[in-house]
Amino acid sequence: MVIIIFIIVLWYSGLFFQTFFLHRYAAHQTYTMSKFGEKLCFILTWITQGSNYLSAYGYGVMHRMHHAFADTEKDPHSPKYDPNPLAMMWRTKNVYQQINKQKIAIEEKFTKNVPQWKAFDKFASSWYSRIGWGAFYTVFFIIFAEYWWHWLLLPVAILMAPIHGMIINWFGHIYGYVNFKVNDTSKNLFRFDWLMLGEGYHNNHHKFGGRANFGGVRWHEIDVTYMIMLLLEKLGWIKMNRVMATPKREI
Repeated sequence: MVIIIFIIVLWYSGLFFQTFFLHRYAAHQTYTMSKFGEKLCFILTWITQGSNYLSAYGYGVMHRMHHAFADTEKDPHSPKYDPNPLAMMWRTKNVYQQINKQKIAIEEKFTKNVPQWKAFDKFASSWYSRIGWGAFYTVFFIIFAEYWWHWLLLPVAILMAPIHGMIINWFGHIYGYVNFKVNDTSKNLFRFDWLMLGEGYHNNHHKFGGRANFGGVRWHEIDVTYMIMLLLEKLGWIKMNRVMATPKREI
């Protein structure tokens, strides 16, 4: 039971900082916070994602490119141009690394105001950090794994952030329903997104990229991350940019 709880904690904590910090803050700037809060989010992202830490700069720039070039050959991740999810994620990894290491020229509109902490990213993205986290996960499994099948969950712990990305960027462009006509194949993957904390409302998000609430178009579209953001705003830790009222579905 300890292993199952461990995986659940890793899944939702890492996913929360991916959608809250990397996605809604770094890429789309749907809210503002203090510089201290920003630095704290860098650290908490590293703690919760561990071996699969994603840089706010690399993620933010790549995701902006995904919106600008969705389902075209320039899209960093699209099922339309890859034969399977693993091929798509491998290409995504290569694009992410090129962006994060600044090995390719990027238009200013994709990099403007994207948070970057180079010294911390260098440490958190290093092989020392990734192998260290992987070793910690392995020792944890050695101590607490009770059944052979628990070990099947170790790769999930080590590669959790890419798995999160694959679910949305592959399956969220193939399966689900749509509320809005957009120039890509994005779909709302779940009617109630308990698994991905609101990221599954992908069609809504592609229609209104700057909107903090990914759900709310239909009664059952509850965006858990947005609910947490409302609480954080009441506590004075963030201030959301409310760019539009709740949109009505077109389809």
